[in-house]
Amino acid sequence: MGTLLLGKSVSNIKRATPFLKWAGGKGQLLKQIERLFPSRFNNYIEPFSGGGAVFFYLYSTDRLNDKKTILIDSNEELINCYLAIKKDVNKLIKILCSEKFVNTEEVFYEIRAEEPKDMFESAARTLYLNKTCYNGLYRVNSSGKFNVPFGRYRNPLICDVDNLETVHTALKNIKIVLGDFEKCLEYAQPHDFIYFDPPYQPISKTSSFTGYTKNLFNEKEQERLAELVQKLDKRKCKIMLSNSDNPFIEGLYKDYRIECVKARRSINCNGFNRGEINELVVMNY
Repeated sequence: MGTLLLGKSVSNIKRATPFLKWAGGKGQLLKQIERLFPSRFNNYIEPFSGGGAVFFYLYSTDRLNDKKTILIDSNEELINCYLAIKKDVNKLIKILCSEKFVNTEEVFYEIRAEEPKDMFESAARTLYLNKTCYNGLYRVNSSGKFNVPFGRYRNPLICDVDNLETVHTALKNIKIVLGDFEKCLEYAQPHDFIYFDPPYQPISKTSSFTGYTKNLFNEKEQERLAELVQKLDKRKCKIMLSNSDNPFIEGLYKDYRIECVKARRSINCNGFNRGEINELVVMNY
C-alpha cells in the first residue's frame, strides 16, 4: 500500500520530474549524458541541486536504490521548496491550489512583493512565481529580491498535484542541505558519485546570467570549484561536472576527461538566440 496523499494511494512511483523550471536544467540533456554516468557508485551528492533533473532521473531509474543521497544548494527559496514538499506536501498543495494564487498580473505583483515567513506559504509563493513569471525564469537583484516580470501565460499549471506527490515520495529519504557547494566535503566518501551543475561561465559578454542568488558566480568561484574537484578527485570520488564550452573552463579541467554535448537554450530573452550550443561534461573516471 502506498502513501496516502489527498485521498489517493501513491504506490509504485516510477517518474518524478522537476517541480520548477530552472535555468540550465538538464532535462533536455539526459539522453546525451546518461551514457556518461558511472555504472557503479556508492552514494550520490549534488551540490548545485537546482531543479533536480539528474537526481529525479537517477531516482526514477532505480539507480539510487539503497544509496544515501544528498542535495545541496545555496538558494534559500529553492531549498525551502524541497523541504516543504518533503515535510508535508498536502499542506503545500492546499495552499497553492487556493483562490489566492490566480494567474493575473495584479495578483502576480502582489505576491511577488510578499515576504512570507511560513515555510509552506514561502514555497507556494516560489512555485506560483515560477509558473507565472516571464519564461519561468528565477532571477534576483543585488538585494536578493525576485525581480522577474509577469509572464502573461493563458493557463499555466500552477499546482501540478500529481508531480508534487511523486516528488514528495522521491524525497522521503533524501538529505536536503542549504549551503555552499563546498559543503559536499562534509559528506563525500571514496567512490561516491558527485554531479556538479554550477552557474555556467558566460560564453560572451552579453550572455552572462548568474542571478540565482544575490552572490554572483564569477571566475573566482569557478576556480574555487575547480580546486574542490581536485580535492574530491584525491578522495577517489567519481565526479561529473557540466559547464559551458569555452577556453577558460577547458583550462581549469584540462587534466580530466572532457566530452561535448549539444544543448538547446531554453531560457533567453531573445528568441532568436535559443539555438543549439556546445556544453562540456567533465569527468574524472
